[in-house]
Amino acid sequence: MFNNKTLLITGGTGSFGNAVMERFLETDIKEIRIFSRDEKKQEDMRKKYQNDKLKFYIGDVRDQNSVKNSMYGVDYVFHAAALKQVPSCEFFPLEAVKTNVIGTENVLNAAIEIGAKKVICLSTDKAAIQLTQWGFRKQ
Repeated sequence: MFNNKTLLITGGTGSFGNAVMERFLETDIKEIRIFSRDEKKQEDMRKKYQNDKLKFYIGDVRDQNSVKNSMYGVDYVFHAAALKQVPSCEFFPLEAVKTNVIGTENVLNAAIEIGAKKVICLSTDKAAIQLTQWGFRKQ
């Protein structure tokens, strides 16, 4: 299914990104693109795995152009880039909106533009916690 396909993982240096990357390294996928802001973690991954399937892209989902530049030729996207720590999101709500909302919109728009086959957008239990703190209830 993944033979000769390209996968992009936003937030690829995080714990979920690493887990997905490790799983896909065992397949016949052609290329795995790791997209994140953290050059140190990217370098650590590059040294640890030393695998030609891995390609690293420095960028931020808040920046529409950096997302687009990493997206050309991509078949599948796992969008895991997000601010996930509740206290940070509470203290800096506009930063959370820029990353979690506008960043997701940038990823989806770029994926549509290039014709990606599938995009998987992740959330966390933190999203549910935040909603309940603001008085929303599960229906």
